[in-house]
Amino acid sequence: MKTNTQDLLITHLFDAPRELVFDAWTDPEHLQHWYAPEGCDIVFKSIDVRVGGRFHSVILDPVHGECWITGEYLEINAPERLVFSMELCNEQGIPVSATEAGKSKDWPPAIITTITFEPLGEQTKLTLHQTVPEMEAKKTGAYQSWFSMFDRLNALLVTSK
Repeated sequence: MKTNTQDLLITHLFDAPRELVFDAWTDPEHLQHWYAPEGCDIVFKSIDVRVGGRFHSVILDPVHGECWITGEYLEINAPERLVFSMELCNEQGIPVSATEAGKSKDWPPAIITTITFEPLGEQTKLTLHQTVPEMEAKKTGAYQSWFSMFDRLNALLVTSK
């Protein structure tokens, strides 16, 4: 995977088999339970998990309000790799600028997220790469949000085993 050295890159070890972790990323029923930081909720207006399929979602944050995203699944290689685009939008799914979405002017309006799943015995090493500068992700709280979401996913995986 070729990455810009300034891009966001996070690795995390899950205490669950790779297939189970991959399923949590591709099953809409699972996603709605963990794919938002603690204290927030996610609602999928639509989701079609297949190559070329699209999603339209909103994260409901009691402090920062709504964050609408649309995107497309670009690659689904179960259970090894998942690639999707994410674009800031409004409730109707129309793309908006970062500032219109309530983000910093430096936040890219569209990014690519690549997730790889590596088996380590009964554990899974997940590597997340996003085409957003890591410093910008840390400044906006997006970086920290991933760790909160991983905690929520860990809890879901424990109950799924």
